[in-house]
Amino acid sequence: MDHLDDPRLNFDYRTRERGTVPMDTERDRFQWVSEVAYKNVHRIVTRGYDTTELVEQGYGLTDVLFIDFQSRIPLLEEDKMLNYVMVCMLEDGLSSPANISRIVAGGKTILTQAAGSSILAFGHAYGAYQEIGKMMDGILARQAKEGKPLAEMVEAVVKTRLNDPALGVSGLMLKDPMAKRMIARAEKSGVAGQYVSLMKEIAKAAQKLSKDPVDIDLLGATGAVMFDLGFTPEATWGILAVTRAFATGAHYCEEIEREAPVRLGQTLTPKEWYDGPEDRPVPTLEERKKVAKAMEAQTPEEWKQTFLERQKIMGSGWAIVEEIDDPRRKI
Repeated sequence: MDHLDDPRLNFDYRTRERGTVPMDTERDRFQWVSEVAYKNVHRIVTRGYDTTELVEQGYGLTDVLFIDFQSRIPLLEEDKMLNYVMVCMLEDGLSSPANISRIVAGGKTILTQAAGSSILAFGHAYGAYQEIGKMMDGILARQAKEGKPLAEMVEAVVKTRLNDPALGVSGLMLKDPMAKRMIARAEKSGVAGQYVSLMKEIAKAAQKLSKDPVDIDLLGATGAVMFDLGFTPEATWGILAVTRAFATGAHYCEEIEREAPVRLGQTLTPKEWYDGPEDRPVPTLEERKKVAKAMEAQTPEEWKQTFLERQKIMGSGWAIVEEIDDPRRKI
């Protein structure tokens, strides 16, 4: 934003309330503007919504993704479903992207370099969502045009693409319940639509034609749910590629901190942040009274001790101390 102070400009944009409207012939066109958003020193606006006001009202990242990509505020069920999908995409086991991240980390680079390199190793350059999206849209369009039963149209396509890794059905998730859970959650929350139904038909056809056991895999489940949420295959690629990059960042941290001889155990994150607490059994409702401790105290000293303990809970509001200035104030 340093260019706003450029003396060659005809206006002082630091005191101009709205940098892009009205558009007239008497002033320079504001540079930071696109079809989707504009920003000045007072606000960042996307699809007409002030992002600061969105956050202050309680909207979050997934809400803004709907606004950016679809120009609408999502239903609560849609917002929760996108959150669920993105959390699932954070997982990244010992895959090629994870290994690439670790190799780059071994070159004594910074985290963003390792995460960026890992993205280039994503399957089909993450274009698999485009492939499966084109396939599913093609089936729906052909079925609408010819009027034949959907199962018949699906079986004809699956015959030609049975071993295609972008089919969305394979033997990868036979023992992993994540794909099935994602489909079930979408159906339970009411956001599942024609794409989830189509993916289930594709799975039925593949199971009928394949010699080996197959079922909906994570590509198929994720693609179908994201398309039913209204995101295009290209938008799905962008959202989930960036999400997965955070997982490769975790691999970078582990490589730097724990894998000899790289930097000999340099500490980047406290153990409790990276590993989290040990696994614990879920108490029964009868045991709840014994293990749950409310924020209650009988003396000032007891209250202070409880408060200090709560501040140690990382990732909670108790651990955050900040002062936020109003970005709309005049500078």
